[in-house]
Amino acid sequence: MSLHAILSRVTAATAAANRAPGSVQVIAVSKVQPLDRVVAVLDEGHRLFGENYVQESQGKWPDLRARFGAVQVHMIGPLQTNKAKVAVELFDAIHTLDRMSLAEKLAKLAQARGQSPSLFVQVNTGKEPQKAGLLPDDTDAFVAQCRAMDLPVQGLMCIPPEGEDATPHFAMLAQMAERNGLPGLSMGMSSDFEAAIAHGATHIRVGSAIFGARDYGRAPGA
Repeated sequence: MSLHAILSRVTAATAAANRAPGSVQVIAVSKVQPLDRVVAVLDEGHRLFGENYVQESQGKWPDLRARFGAVQVHMIGPLQTNKAKVAVELFDAIHTLDRMSLAEKLAKLAQARGQSPSLFVQVNTGKEPQKAGLLPDDTDAFVAQCRAMDLPVQGLMCIPPEGEDATPHFAMLAQMAERNGLPGLSMGMSSDFEAAIAHGATHIRVGSAIFGARDYGRAPGA
C-alpha cells in the first residue's frame, strides 16, 4: 500500500461516518523503519509520526525536525518512568499513560518545564494480563487523578486483543471518553481503522501499510 492509499481510505471512512473532513489524524508508525523510508514519507508531505522507543527517537527525530520543520512525533509504545524526562523533550504527545507512578513523574516534569506533551490514557479494554493499560473500571478515577495534577489528558487509547473483533473495544473506549469529557480517541490500526473511525477515532496508527514490513532485527533498545 502507500501513504496516498491510506489517506484516501481515511477520507472515505470519515465521510461514511458523517464526520468532518480532517477530523482523523494518521500517525505514521515509523518505529524500526529504515531512515530512507521515513524520509520518503516526509518528502510526500506527511508530518505526524509515531515511535515506540525513546532511544531510537532520540537518535532520529532531532535531525529530521531540523531538516523538515514542523513535524509532530507521538510516543505510542510503553514508556518507562526513568525515561520520562527524555520523552517529554522528544514527543508532542504520549499515548501510553498507564499508571500512577508515570503520571506523578510527568506531573513533576510538567511543573518544572512549564509545559507537557498532550497525554492519552491507555485502557486495557480486553483486560489482558500481559498488556499494559488501565482496567476499564479503574479508568474514570485515574483520569480524575491526572486532572487533579493538572496533566493535559486529551483522550484515551486502546489496543484491542489480537484476533478479536475490535468494534466492541472501540465502542467501549468512545463511551468512556465521552463520559469523561475527553475529545481524543487513539484507536485503530492498519487492519481495522475504518471501524475505529466509525466509532469516533481521532488518531489512527498505521505503520507497515505505509512504510513496508519492519525488520525487527534492526530494532534499537527501548
